[in-house]
Amino acid sequence: MSPFTSLPKGPAYALGAFAVLATHDAIIKILGAVYAPFQIIFFSVVFGFPLATLMLMRDPTSGHLRPIHPWWVALRTAAGVMTGAAAFYAFSTIPLAQAYALLFAAPLLVTVLSIPILGESVGRHRWAAVVIGAAGVLIVLRPFGGTHLETGHAAALLAAFGGAVGSVIVRKIGKEERGVVLMLYPMVANFAVMACILPFVYVPMPLTDLALVGVIAVLAFVGGLMIIAAYRSGDATVVAPMQYSQIIWAAIFGTLFFNEIPDALTWIGAAVIILSGLYVVVRESRLGVSRTTPVLATRTVSETGTMPRISAILRERATRVPPGYEALAKQPRKQ
Repeated sequence: MSPFTSLPKGPAYALGAFAVLATHDAIIKILGAVYAPFQIIFFSVVFGFPLATLMLMRDPTSGHLRPIHPWWVALRTAAGVMTGAAAFYAFSTIPLAQAYALLFAAPLLVTVLSIPILGESVGRHRWAAVVIGAAGVLIVLRPFGGTHLETGHAAALLAAFGGAVGSVIVRKIGKEERGVVLMLYPMVANFAVMACILPFVYVPMPLTDLALVGVIAVLAFVGGLMIIAAYRSGDATVVAPMQYSQIIWAAIFGTLFFNEIPDALTWIGAAVIILSGLYVVVRESRLGVSRTTPVLATRTVSETGTMPRISAILRERATRVPPGYEALAKQPRKQ
């Protein structure tokens, strides 16, 4: 019997999806020991285009591929390219558990960025969660001793920031921009940028390693479809926190394949960051507390521009306003 059998469908699909995506990240780490992240990203995009085409052929909306908000789309595209390169580098160079713990700071950064970009009013409860989450990041990093800080740690934080920027921008323009535009532009930009860098970092890849890159593309595609199924089957407040299960897979894969055993402070710091993020989700899920629900509306892990991540697809196919939020504009906001 499957361990997910007794779970509701939404969380079960989500747990399966993030297990798939954690495997995707572990393969990146395996390849990152030999190849530059730019090379891995380039071939991931090449393999991802056919899968993305199959997905986009089913787009029911009519229109063109010119963005309605070109500057916001350009900023989101740049954030996606930066996020992909930084995340792939972080997975390649630092322990998986530490990389995930730092990437989990993205929801807290989304909360902060929602103030200038979305005009969100953040009350003292969510500010407290952000401050506590920042303390969790410091526990993981231990900048004053205990951890040898590497560029990979900075890359993980950069990836969290880039992912937060992309998520908030999607929340701002997603109701007006076609999902196809939001999916294709980061992929095309990644292909162009990595193609320019590739001649300087290229290392010949045997067929086995090239096949592993193909597996990365397939896993990203399958994981995305499973997340779509999760959000169609369950409530966002239950499904969204399932992404934190990746820290368990990081510990398993790190121990089995990379001789990485997370220490106590890594677990403590990760727990602090996760609990802070969960508290923000809980606060946003209360009607009237958040006008834009930026964290709750972030349906995926950080988008890297290597595959059409599913947040845009969900936004394209689902109701524009989450159930229960229709009357929000008519109600006074509380903090």
